[in-house]
Amino acid sequence: MKTTILFSLATLLLAPVTRAAVAVPPVILTEQGVKNLGLETVTVEEADFETTTFALGRTEAIPEKRAILSSRVSGRVIENNLKIGMYVEKDEPLVLLESRQPGDPPPSIWLKAPAAGTVIGVNTRLGAPLEPTDSLAEIADLKTIYLIVTLPQATAGKIKQGTQAIVRFPVRPDREYSATLLKFTACPCPDPACALGQDVSTRSQQAEGADLNTAGVIFTIENPDNQLRPGMNAECSIIMEKRQGVLSVPREAIHGGTANRHVYVKHMSIPNAFDRVNVQTGLASNGRVEIIDGLLPGDEVVTRGSYSLGFAGSGGGPSLKEAMDAAHGHEHNDDGSEKSKDQENSSPTAEHDDHAHEAHGISMREMFFMASTGILALLLVITSLRRRSPDFATTELS
Repeated sequence: MKTTILFSLATLLLAPVTRAAVAVPPVILTEQGVKNLGLETVTVEEADFETTTFALGRTEAIPEKRAILSSRVSGRVIENNLKIGMYVEKDEPLVLLESRQPGDPPPSIWLKAPAAGTVIGVNTRLGAPLEPTDSLAEIADLKTIYLIVTLPQATAGKIKQGTQAIVRFPVRPDREYSATLLKFTACPCPDPACALGQDVSTRSQQAEGADLNTAGVIFTIENPDNQLRPGMNAECSIIMEKRQGVLSVPREAIHGGTANRHVYVKHMSIPNAFDRVNVQTGLASNGRVEIIDGLLPGDEVVTRGSYSLGFAGSGGGPSLKEAMDAAHGHEHNDDGSEKSKDQENSSPTAEHDDHAHEAHGISMREMFFMASTGILALLLVITSLRRRSPDFATTELS
């Protein structure tokens, strides 16, 4: 039984070495070729990996932080300081109202801001008549703003209060915002008034045309620079799961079909050379793809221009033999392999030193599998000795 397990382990450990031995030669380019293709690389590192779901949303002012400017008496506007988007302090004079009461001149009064915030709506102009029932302007504190998102109920059921989301606005493509899930909306309809439970009388009518398989959720976004406004469309990446210590690469680095995913990795010793490495991929999210097998931390993976490497061939650069000779300082065979002792002795340059060039250019991946093979051999020897001598376990090594 132990022998079977050890031989199975041997198969697993030696398989990557066998793949490396029959791997396709690296793509070797000239320095100019690398520039022409515009190649860019990223270093593979372990980091947090976020599984996200995409959704669309729309901003809305928080109802409790909205205020209306109105008048207690009838009259007309004789001075107007209101402008959409302006920020006002509480009790700041905004509209000068001339009363309809008799007088020469008629009495006038300044209508002041009921609260500090941003003017998000104006419904009056110079000379306009006013009644106590009229709403002259709407003011909202936008330092924190709501984002209303509609999700399938099956997806909404997997998230909870405090879930984070990355938000992008098409009108501000150069910036990302962080949003936090606050609560579920009052009803499934996408209308902000209904979603926030403001207009109860019309909610049933609006819900008739709503998708009952969806659920609304409300996120909060911090808006300290006062750049976000109600009614802005947003694209959301809601973080469903976060895992630590995961290898991942940008999506553009992955090529091939489902059965032959591969990336191009910068060669560790040959300049301007790139190895095609088969990889096993996992989940894809937020522009990155999880790497389950095939890469190690520290590998430099080609991102931009990687697709062109599949058609570059030799790229007009040196041959594999020339590149290996230059990188390792001694001669190789035409296929890039090390020369045997007989080949070295028959070579005109056989007088050069007997250095251990076998180790030149060994990558971290190769060193790992060589060490694993040594450990496996030691385990096989120990197992063989135990089978020959039942008392081996009690024998004291001198």
